[in-house]
Amino acid sequence: MKVRISALVLFFLAATSSAIAQQKVRLNWGAISGVMSSIWVAQEEGLFKKHGLDIELIHIPSTSRAIQSMLSGEIHFTTADALNSIQAVGAGADVVMICEGINRFVFSIMARPEIKRLADLKGKKIGITRIGSSTHTAVLFAVNKAGLAAMDVSLLQLGEVPNILTTLLAGQIDAGALSPPTNSRAKKAGLFELLNLGTDGPEYPSTVIASTRAYVKANPENTRRIVRAIGEGLSIFKANRQIGIRAIQKYSRLQDSDILEDTYVQFRDAFDTIPYVSKTGIQLLISSLGEKDAKIRQLRYEDVADMRFVTELEKDGFFKKLK
Repeated sequence: MKVRISALVLFFLAATSSAIAQQKVRLNWGAISGVMSSIWVAQEEGLFKKHGLDIELIHIPSTSRAIQSMLSGEIHFTTADALNSIQAVGAGADVVMICEGINRFVFSIMARPEIKRLADLKGKKIGITRIGSSTHTAVLFAVNKAGLAAMDVSLLQLGEVPNILTTLLAGQIDAGALSPPTNSRAKKAGLFELLNLGTDGPEYPSTVIASTRAYVKANPENTRRIVRAIGEGLSIFKANRQIGIRAIQKYSRLQDSDILEDTYVQFRDAFDTIPYVSKTGIQLLISSLGEKDAKIRQLRYEDVADMRFVTELEKDGFFKKLK
């Protein structure tokens, strides 16, 4: 009888311990784009659970809205545009980047077939998701590269990247910033790629994983677990084509094998192995934004990014073991 009771006690203790180990965390992914692949793979392959997180994935397709939700405590972590994150810090918001989403601009500026040069965008309507988003920044880079000013084009805010393609195909806009898999769909539909920022753009942290310093300070282990899970998801995505394509297919709801393959290859080549937020890219953003904002001009990399968890995992050999 004593043995049975002991066994029951051990069972309940183990169950309680397991329940305690799984920390509830709400994580937002912001775009129907392959840039979310490390999060999608981490979810589909059970990596959040493996690293002790009871994750709730939320989809808020706007960095500004996601940051507001995070500041109010509705979510704990979010994908975010680095530019918006820096602006938020400059305005006094408690926002910090904890690891990379991607350090490249994996966007194509796609246009109607009759538009063949970036300079031809003058006076044209261009689709973005929202002002201040990565799509907005991508378009501004392309417009500047063409020698044009922002006032030379008309920007239409369309909410989600797939909406930009739909509006473009309907002839209601002339061009738009599209990320994979939507740019792959655009090519297949006969639209013209004016610029591929993934290969011909600057080193730019277009997507980061962010939280608040208050949450990170109070929950360092949860933050460490998020970085572990996303880092492992990133490694699996780069190494395993089948798993990567399956994740993209599920969340993008695409079936076309050519588009899925193209999307996978674009992101596999663009993702870094270790998810540091680019210091060079952040400093360039601070410099650019600081031209018009004295508060941002005074910021340093360490004021907007906390890479200690990535550094810690790298020193422990975590990323090497994943190869």
